[in-house]
Amino acid sequence: MSGSEQQSSGAQATSRLSFTSRIKKYSRVVVHHTVKHTGVGIVCAVAYFDPGNWGVDLQAGSQFGYKLLFVVLLAGIFAVFLQVLASRLGCVTGLDLASHCRLLLHSRPKHTLLYRWGLLYPLYVLSEIAIISTDLAELLGSAIALCLLFPKLPLWAGVLLTASDVLVLLTLRDPLGGKPVRMFELLIAALVFTVLVCMALIISRVGVHWGDAFFGFIPSSTLFKSGGLYTSIGIIGATVMPHSIFLGSALATQDRLSPSQPAEEPQLPTKSDKDSKASSEFSGSVKLPAKLWNAYKDIRGSFLSNFRIVPVQAFADAPKSHKDRENRAYADVIAHIYHGMVDIIVSLLGFAVVINSMILILASAVFFYGSGQGSGGPASLFDAYDLLRDNVGQAAATLFALALLASGQSSSIIATMAGQAVSEGFLRWRISPILRRLLTRALGIIPSMAVAIGVGRSGVDALLVASQVALSIVLPFIVFPLIYLTTNKEIMSVKKPVPEPAPMQQRQPTQSSIEYLDVESTKKEEMVDFSNGKIAASIGYLIWFVVMAANVYAIVTLAMGEGGA
Repeated sequence: MSGSEQQSSGAQATSRLSFTSRIKKYSRVVVHHTVKHTGVGIVCAVAYFDPGNWGVDLQAGSQFGYKLLFVVLLAGIFAVFLQVLASRLGCVTGLDLASHCRLLLHSRPKHTLLYRWGLLYPLYVLSEIAIISTDLAELLGSAIALCLLFPKLPLWAGVLLTASDVLVLLTLRDPLGGKPVRMFELLIAALVFTVLVCMALIISRVGVHWGDAFFGFIPSSTLFKSGGLYTSIGIIGATVMPHSIFLGSALATQDRLSPSQPAEEPQLPTKSDKDSKASSEFSGSVKLPAKLWNAYKDIRGSFLSNFRIVPVQAFADAPKSHKDRENRAYADVIAHIYHGMVDIIVSLLGFAVVINSMILILASAVFFYGSGQGSGGPASLFDAYDLLRDNVGQAAATLFALALLASGQSSSIIATMAGQAVSEGFLRWRISPILRRLLTRALGIIPSMAVAIGVGRSGVDALLVASQVALSIVLPFIVFPLIYLTTNKEIMSVKKPVPEPAPMQQRQPTQSSIEYLDVESTKKEEMVDFSNGKIAASIGYLIWFVVMAANVYAIVTLAMGEGGA
């Protein structure tokens, strides 16, 4: 073998080795991201295919076929952009959107009461209305699914049963704490995959015109004809959810890398010395084994902590404005921010957009092109189940009900968690997470039970529409402060240490002088700006304007009785 051939062979071997090493490196990055950073995206994605989306997507597919798939994709892109902003806000600052609204509006140096009562508290009330409206829709969606699976079950009983998912949350520690709760994230992921698998199986059993379906992702003149614009606005309004923005910003504050314990919250005063002495005497007189005594103390402490209320005095030293606090360390931000963005983008595009598209494709195949053609009026959840059962089979109808149930339950859990984040952020109302979840669920179950008992199934659609209208009204008020905060350089800047070269010394430095120089070399800092650039800010405000105009149009059209035109 000549020298040139040997060099060529060596170069090829080096190239193969380099390629293999790159594959291993990228594989390690993917595994690291999957193990440490996935979870927030899937949790947030749940909000974008809740029962409210099901109703709108079924209506769009049954009336316009595949033509509005483009709007589903556009709404998904809007949701991705806003959810990424929420993730960046939480990751950079270490505070959720609700807490930022309080810092921005609660203690203004001028016109304090005007900002507080004219902006902050009304914004909190609107946010709570959004949480309750969302939870109401999820409760009704899950109750409908239970009634489809068990036809003899009354609707009001379905509402009570589906409200019991809060009992699952009671067994988990606070998912909004300083560290992620993997069991909670795995539970949500299991429900999401259940929805995805069920919908995929249903789609495989109905006749889908895949060529027409793919062309549906291209803008069409149908958007501006015979009620298409109204339905398109409904898709956007039902997709971009306020509570998911709050929850996404709160979950982004978590440290997903450090093995340390969750961040400490203000604690209630501990037991007095007398109580401690009494407990010690009790343990000595009863002579319990050490393991049993420790288990008793853990159970008792857990029970008491679950029903605690942190006094207002515990927040006396809390920052009153953005100038009184610092953002997260630069190293922590870099370690989380890009992983979080990838997680959000992949989860929303890979799950939320896909599942919404499947629902619309299913409605198009069955009601617009299939056996349900000419049935009259938009399809409801009950209509879809009945038609699938009669024309495709009971198995497909059961899968549809199971997917709806998984969607409703997962979305309901997320809405309950968002209610906790909203109350703690706006009001610093630190009751136990269990009490807050019970309160949120109680507020959502009251109107659901009233409709279920008073008007039954006939009133479900009206209440679902009312909940979506409420969300449409609230959404622009939540999106605007999100864009404003993430565009503000002072709020989104982080200090980055900049080491300086140590000065030359004339003599051999001692160990103490080396340590002194090391400390001095890290004192210089520069500010790194993570705020939106001009293009991102322009896109954000454009989305806000589109959402605002779309929601105003939808509400006015609905008030004039022309929604179905």
